[in-house]
Amino acid sequence: MSINCNCEILSYIALFALAFYVAHATDPTQLQDFCVGTNDPNNALFVNGLFCKNPMDATPEDFFKDGAFAKPGDTGVSKTGANVTLVSSVQLAGLNTLGISLARIDFAPYGGLNPPHTHPRATEVLTVIEGTLYVGFVTSNLANGGNKFFAKVLNKGDVFVFPQGLIHFQINIGKYPAVAFAGLSSQNPGTVTIANAVFGAQPPISVDVLSKAFKLDANIVKHLQAQFWD
Repeated sequence: MSINCNCEILSYIALFALAFYVAHATDPTQLQDFCVGTNDPNNALFVNGLFCKNPMDATPEDFFKDGAFAKPGDTGVSKTGANVTLVSSVQLAGLNTLGISLARIDFAPYGGLNPPHTHPRATEVLTVIEGTLYVGFVTSNLANGGNKFFAKVLNKGDVFVFPQGLIHFQINIGKYPAVAFAGLSSQNPGTVTIANAVFGAQPPISVDVLSKAFKLDANIVKHLQAQFWD
């Protein structure tokens, strides 16, 4: 009887540990002060996608990005009227293993849009620096099969959080350009732009699949797949 009881307790502990691990899955905690990324494999340790430079060879320049956000992004190069400038471990080697990255988002007036997308590996904290944005995110599937939408109008100085992995967007609803900064809880947050992924995938997703999933005529699906996706 005591053996069965102990096994049952151990099972509960194991399930709790698994649940805790899944709930807190994120970039691994670093095991040293820093790990400056380098492409030189000599005398380096491969960590989280990048080699680590010998700490004794690190310099202040490894933790510095000159004028990273000094200039506005060109919103004219995108069909959606928004431009994202990202500083991650790719652009700033000293960020490697620290589990954080930063982005500047510039929006054209009257509808500059950072379209619906997700960051599979990061929660995003957005701060509006200039302008007025309408932002929102959608939950994953709820118990009733629905998806709840959270939205807010943000002005200069306002902060909004987009939970990890959830579909979200920002759009400029003002008559002047808008600027926001986003902190992301991963050195490599990843981005899945929903429309691009669904209708711009190569090779294309089956028209039958998309037609049934979105309840659209097949010709509309083909038209969407023929667009030039940003």
